[in-house]
Amino acid sequence: MMRRSFLQLLGLSVPALQSAFAQPASAKSKTLITIFLRGGVDGLSMVQPSGDPALRDLRKTLIHEGGLKLDSMFQLHPAMSALKPLYERKSLAVVHAVGQANPSRSHFEAQDFIESGLSGTKRGDGYLNRALAAFPEGVPFRAVALQNTLPLSLAGDAQALAFPELRRFKVNGASGLGLSFEALYAGAVDEALRTSGHDAFESLNAVAGEAWATAEAANGAAYPRGAFGQRMQDLARLIRGDVGLRIGVTELGGFDTHLAQGAAAGQLANKLKELADGLAAFAVDLGPRLDDVIVATLTEFGRTARENGTQGTDHGTASSLFVMGGGVRGGRVHADWPSLSKLYEDRDLAVTTDLRSVLWSAIEASGAPAKASDVFPDFAPKPLSLFS
Repeated sequence: MMRRSFLQLLGLSVPALQSAFAQPASAKSKTLITIFLRGGVDGLSMVQPSGDPALRDLRKTLIHEGGLKLDSMFQLHPAMSALKPLYERKSLAVVHAVGQANPSRSHFEAQDFIESGLSGTKRGDGYLNRALAAFPEGVPFRAVALQNTLPLSLAGDAQALAFPELRRFKVNGASGLGLSFEALYAGAVDEALRTSGHDAFESLNAVAGEAWATAEAANGAAYPRGAFGQRMQDLARLIRGDVGLRIGVTELGGFDTHLAQGAAAGQLANKLKELADGLAAFAVDLGPRLDDVIVATLTEFGRTARENGTQGTDHGTASSLFVMGGGVRGGRVHADWPSLSKLYEDRDLAVTTDLRSVLWSAIEASGAPAKASDVFPDFAPKPLSLFS
């Protein structure tokens, strides 16, 4: 298969690619980054409601001390101290008691419902792909998932790419590219060509060059070791490279803490530190360009309010999340707090904010020209005060 034929299958051309890489995004638009925290984050520990008098009756070994006091009610987990400067300069906000209107305690169901953007059901396309469809086509990196496979949130008719990390796609000389191209794409089907960054990247790289894809972190940013830190750095590279990124997606797993969860230290603390350090490094790396980005974390569900018999927590309902970047009304916890004395089904923190309202607020604030009814066809998002 010839390069030009391959690009045409992608709906791209060499002139279109050159134009796309030559022009930065509009000053009115922001890049939207979502980070799916898979496994179900214990939002009651990540952002602990220390001011709720019922907390100590529900948790004997999981209450932590020494975290950042966010307000009279909430305290940030001490392992997430890297986020303190962002919160204090009002670039980071918290949303609590957030989740799904029709919750499922199944990881797979709950993740599918969220990524479909539907209430208690799913279909073949995702909410981010429907938001992406409103953007002009012809920009190869307008939607990228930095993970092993394309997530359901980006599945659909609008073109999106998926690859685990940029460095795997470096081109080590033109001869290597020429020798491997036909073998890589022989027998590929259109669906793979449309969605896989692994399939597309060598051709795109031949046009765009490698400098932005291998750039060092700026401003002394130090990313945590591991896949998550690498992927956050790659997202920063894509943004700093002005490649037209409108939507970026990645994930961090390991939050299914059924036993030995830990309080200020331990299993959960280690994952929260990795998340916080990655977010903080990303912000430092971008510097003033963080104003051109909106980052939102999400998870499929929270954990039970009561700790279980193995000093862990089980699948719950509501959790907490972070929103960071340009226009965010930060330095505050946005919560319609339901009280831990009135648990959902006598076990979980109740949902008072539908996750889709948060996601729509972020999509709208990013400048995406989409309609809420197209992105979330069975839901009317509630107006929130997350962005100025």
